[in-house]
Amino acid sequence: MSTDTVFSIRPAQPSDVSHIHGMIVELAVFEKLEHLVVATEAMLHEGLFGARPACEAIIGEENGEVVAFALFFHNFSTFLTKKGLYLEDLYVRQIHRGKGYGTQMLKRLAQIAVERECGRFEWSVLDWNAPAIQFYQAMGADILPDWRICRVTGDSLNALAERR
Repeated sequence: MSTDTVFSIRPAQPSDVSHIHGMIVELAVFEKLEHLVVATEAMLHEGLFGARPACEAIIGEENGEVVAFALFFHNFSTFLTKKGLYLEDLYVRQIHRGKGYGTQMLKRLAQIAVERECGRFEWSVLDWNAPAIQFYQAMGADILPDWRICRVTGDSLNALAERR
């Protein structure tokens, strides 16, 4: 039996939806946000592979086992007049952390952004997640202190849509 570990990255396929969904739930538990997860495998499949996909994903595998994923989509910068790549989630299963897989996943996403002529590659990080912040800074990311995420959901979204 070989002790060599092979890590590979590939585009997600419909057969990966259950793995991705499971890791989304693991991520939510880690972030103490599991109460916000309403995603189902069917909803995720539609978002990734439906008639009008809203996002894409890449899969990280160790010796053929799915151990990581990154879900991303395009946004647009009016200042640059170029599309950007927005990373919604990057997750490496806990027992596989510390092996450089997160670095390899971010590198692959940066390559995709360059290949697609994106002007930016962006993501958010929770302010309490110091290890992630340090990791991202070590990868060359700037943490933008002057920007805050604005979000409208649920009843507030409906009320805003109906506002006169």
